[in-house]
Amino acid sequence: MRLTRRRLAGGELDPELVGLSVLAASGACAAVWLAWKFPTPICIFHAITGLPCVTCGGTRSVKNLLAGHVGAAFAWNPLVFLSLAGAGVFMIYAAAVTAFRMPRLRVVEITASEARALRLAIVLALAANWIYLIYRF
Repeated sequence: MRLTRRRLAGGELDPELVGLSVLAASGACAAVWLAWKFPTPICIFHAITGLPCVTCGGTRSVKNLLAGHVGAAFAWNPLVFLSLAGAGVFMIYAAAVTAFRMPRLRVVEITASEARALRLAIVLALAANWIYLIYRF
């Protein structure tokens, strides 16, 4: 995998600004939804099978994270927690490079074996999280 840093060309779409905007708006909507105690959706997979889905406990993870209970947030759903942490890191990066017009980090080359390894890592993370949730609940 080869990474590079480069500045945006004139008129080029700014993916960091788009990602930051979408994540900030989504986070604000989720915070308002939870603060106003709107009903949370029912998991159809859990209702039919009795097993937790890969994202079961995600809402409780978010609630605990917003309340500052990091350990409980991780325990409810590690994959959702790590995804939220990754989104937070991305938002800090995106805000910094957008505000200060810094060069952007880009993947310019990825080999076929690296792409396969990345796909395998994602599948294994999903499977490990699901096994954890099945044993936890």
